[in-house]
Amino acid sequence: MEFKKKLLALVAVSSLSVSMAACSATNKPEAETPAANNNAQSSAAGDAGALAPEAGAKLLIWESKEERVFTDEIAKLFTEKYNIPVQVDEIASTDQVTRLTNDGPAGVGADVVVFPHDHLGRAATAQLILPNDSYAEETKKNNADNAIQAVTFNDTLYGFPRAAETYALYYNKELVKEAPKSFEDVIAFSKTFTNKDKNKFGIMWEPANTYFNYPFIASTGGYLFGKNGTDKTDIGLNNEGALAGMKVYTSLKEILPVKSGDINPDIKRGLFTTGDVAMDITGPWELAGYKKALGDKLAVVPIPTIAGKPAVSFSGVKAWYVNSFSKYPNAAKLFAKFASSKEAQLLLHKKVGAIPTNKEAQEDPQIKNDPIISGFVTQFKNSQPMPSIPEMDSVWNPLDSALTEVWNNGKDPKEALNTAAARLKELINSGKK
Repeated sequence: MEFKKKLLALVAVSSLSVSMAACSATNKPEAETPAANNNAQSSAAGDAGALAPEAGAKLLIWESKEERVFTDEIAKLFTEKYNIPVQVDEIASTDQVTRLTNDGPAGVGADVVVFPHDHLGRAATAQLILPNDSYAEETKKNNADNAIQAVTFNDTLYGFPRAAETYALYYNKELVKEAPKSFEDVIAFSKTFTNKDKNKFGIMWEPANTYFNYPFIASTGGYLFGKNGTDKTDIGLNNEGALAGMKVYTSLKEILPVKSGDINPDIKRGLFTTGDVAMDITGPWELAGYKKALGDKLAVVPIPTIAGKPAVSFSGVKAWYVNSFSKYPNAAKLFAKFASSKEAQLLLHKKVGAIPTNKEAQEDPQIKNDPIISGFVTQFKNSQPMPSIPEMDSVWNPLDSALTEVWNNGKDPKEALNTAAARLKELINSGKK
């Protein structure tokens, strides 16, 4: 198809720096001419299974400043294909559900929004977004299972996945000659490299941050809210599996003899970029800075195995959602489908380095031949979506506190996790966070 050829051509030649134009946050696009709308309906009718856009359809899209360079381009291609005008306004993705809470019912919200999946529960419960129904089977077929799980709430598919996010192991190839396969490998290397007096460490991560330490719970059989992260009554963070992973966690104190409060992203970033830390567990948000500092010395691989099991990280999925108050839901769903396709996800990767959720995009040479991104893709395939139920907000304080007690004060992991689980249940039952 012609539009796919254009999109693939853009993917091949697009650069990472594009000027961004500011737009009004409230004005909708100008109305479309009847002739243009007829062309839009004809074009949609030519696509198998495509929804016919409403007469006079025009769309407002919310997008973050950082990724607007992609959405401006994909909106232009959508308009060329369907003759539906699209306006893009800048709203941070993490602010969009809050903004939609007021702007949706008032009739001034975006027709299509984009936000991380952990905001889905709030948006769906408030009935701010429509299910992804007309394109559900296609969406499920084309995207990774954990991405589909992430954008599903109460057994209803809502999102059109467009990008994944998880953390992995960065390492300096000049210091680490062979990527570690297990945490036993990490320990062995670190014993030859770590020198606390010289502020040099084989590996560094945030040891009291639940987000980055979930692999030590989940990889060996622990979990938060049941099998799919949706059952608030089934808390498995202190089961035998979790305790097995915590044995590995506590063994790492020998090679990172630093209090958790003395490690933060700025400190870790500085030590890694100067070669004083050889390995770092963090996410793709550090990629640009690390590439600039280390160049070809930088590598990314999946997190090492934990007690012989593949490391299971938390993942996030950013997806398009359709405003339930949109005057043009068919056109909005058509845009969400178009802007989450394989070709669109490859363009998003080319523009901002995003990790695709589309299975064919993950296997595309553009991704497979990028050793940095392919490391994240491999880790994403073995990740679990962060639960999107509201009770997830209650997890952080109890579990962060448990990790702090174990790491800093040598508290017994079983006792610490039992306390965290009990506190979590109390918070859920009381409705507090």
